[in-house]
Amino acid sequence: MKLIKYSELSEDFYKYQEFEGIESVSAIISDVKNRGDVAIKEYSKKFGDGELTQLEVSQEEIEKAYEETSEEIKNSLKQAIENVRNFAEAQLSVIKDIETNANGIKLGHKVIPLEKIGAYVPGGNYPLPSSVIMSVIPAKVAGVKEVIVCSPKIQPATITACKLAGADRIFRIGGVQAIAGMAYGTKTIPKVDKITGPGNKYVTAAKKEVYGVCGIDFLAGPSEVMIIADETANSSFVAADMLAQCEHDPDARAYLITTSKKFADDVINKVDEFLENLETKEIASISISKSIIIIVENIEQAIEIANKKAPEHLEICYESTEKDIDKYTNYGSLFIGNYSAEVLGDYCSGTNHILPTNGVARYTGGLSTLDFVKVQTYQQISKEAAQNNLCKVASNLANTEGLMAHKLSADLRKKI
Repeated sequence: MKLIKYSELSEDFYKYQEFEGIESVSAIISDVKNRGDVAIKEYSKKFGDGELTQLEVSQEEIEKAYEETSEEIKNSLKQAIENVRNFAEAQLSVIKDIETNANGIKLGHKVIPLEKIGAYVPGGNYPLPSSVIMSVIPAKVAGVKEVIVCSPKIQPATITACKLAGADRIFRIGGVQAIAGMAYGTKTIPKVDKITGPGNKYVTAAKKEVYGVCGIDFLAGPSEVMIIADETANSSFVAADMLAQCEHDPDARAYLITTSKKFADDVINKVDEFLENLETKEIASISISKSIIIIVENIEQAIEIANKKAPEHLEICYESTEKDIDKYTNYGSLFIGNYSAEVLGDYCSGTNHILPTNGVARYTGGLSTLDFVKVQTYQQISKEAAQNNLCKVASNLANTEGLMAHKLSADLRKKI
């Protein structure tokens, strides 16, 4: 890990990282759009997902996977699902249909669920049944009619999570070809209204490419965590949390910001100690070596860095964190205190682990039930309200803008 001082930070640290491989991504998407299932099968074979004779997971396979999954794992999945569902329902409760009616002007909005969404669930390095929960449960709580899941090299635990969460259909495809299949639809894969879920830089680039053809949640690339800690924090906890992010992907990053050089050294020693016997050392050692520890003079400098970097996961583990919570404004999800481990949010506490990375938290939060509904307005205006006020205002503004058919439309209604 690189250790630097606050004064040594450059603007490059905060810079948005462009996604590589855009040209190849565009070509794959275009091919899938034109050749559908045939192209998907070819790319799946080419990129190591095997020879796929059947893209969709059958009901028999779902039941077999469910039986193969241990009761302990099923019980853990059920508990995680319950916690995520409870929080999703609480989130949905804050937005409701509204209507106002004054002086003959009736206005309102309706909260309408999307009809069909696609949940992308990574499965390359590890099976990620938790990502099924994070996309499918909020969508179902919102009232989405059909939820499909795409996941490469799909494992029994992931299929079981799909069954328990209520996914309607499951496809054993991944990568750019899965995003293209969901965006444009094929003979086998339905076209969806929105695609959600995390993925590597190629999946993220693909989501960026198809945005507009369908909706996406946001651009969530390689995982990242930022931890702000002082000497009162537990160095073992911090080291483990940094490695937990780094084992996802060689491009993942962990950042520690601390007021204590001694604490920084303790964390480095713990990282080295844990790495010796870590089963995911091959990947984690690459990304942790490219991660950064920043020594600051005070917590205010740390807050400044966090708000400017807008990390995916932000852990604050220092004395008197409560007084600073409102000072943090840019993060995917905030974890407060030594025992609010990011891993708990990843799996089972109830908040969503599909979060914005790469500074995107400056303008959006993590996935929620609200991502699966549309707020659509309506109006009903009486003849009196139109003639007494609104038509005159609209006519004047249309005339100012030079839109004379608009003016005509308003003027006609003033008289008839």
